[in-house]
Amino acid sequence: MTAAVFFGCTFIAFGPAVALFLFTIAHDPLRVIFLIAGAFFWLVSLLLSSLVWFIAVQISNKDSATQQKGLLIFGVVLSVLLQEVFRFAYYKLLKKANAGLLAISQEDTMPISVRQLAYVSGLGFGFMSGAFSVVNILSDSLGPGTVGIQGDSQQYFISSAFMTLAIILLHMFWGVVFFESCEHQRWLSLGAVVFSHLLVSCLTFLNPQYEGSLIPTYIILCLMAGWAFTCAGGSLRNLKLCLTCKDGDFLLVNHRSR
Repeated sequence: MTAAVFFGCTFIAFGPAVALFLFTIAHDPLRVIFLIAGAFFWLVSLLLSSLVWFIAVQISNKDSATQQKGLLIFGVVLSVLLQEVFRFAYYKLLKKANAGLLAISQEDTMPISVRQLAYVSGLGFGFMSGAFSVVNILSDSLGPGTVGIQGDSQQYFISSAFMTLAIILLHMFWGVVFFESCEHQRWLSLGAVVFSHLLVSCLTFLNPQYEGSLIPTYIILCLMAGWAFTCAGGSLRNLKLCLTCKDGDFLLVNHRSR
């Protein structure tokens, strides 16, 4: 039973992200490099926030429950802000890297577009964020304990898996909207990304009332998905053409393959 929970939660949390990686990124070495670099930037932000958290805990009163709860809130807010600062730093670095690739390239166009960079880097952020948030939970799911035996919620593992899935996909959507906002200097949109990230992170304080955190998180996920789709140049018309296999590019590729 524990193995079934482990594999089920793993597939829920990482299945869609792994599928996106295999079908849209794995075939392109340049995209793989940028994804790994994005994951590295997220790790650096985690390192810095962990360092500040460690110092704050050491100088705080460990016997004060109120102070420790305040430190927890401070740590979450600091971590989110540092992630977004490093997302902006990665955007600036990618712009310079893309210009360098264009300079040494024999083609007249960028080897990889800014929108592709936003998608790839966002997925890299999401992979690392998801891995660090759920790896210990998945380890515990293998046993030997049983969740809920002392009256706690039995939905802990599956709720954590669905929250991890949402966070991974949200990082991907946040990346697309964030890069697009930086490109066009839409600072309000940039602030909306940071605010939604803070909101989703703070919703986890409602646990173990999982419906209070999961439902709003998935509502935000759907809204961010639509926003990212629009930022990527999508519209209802080309979505309909894609779903009905009537897109011009699809027909052209299909004709040439014959």
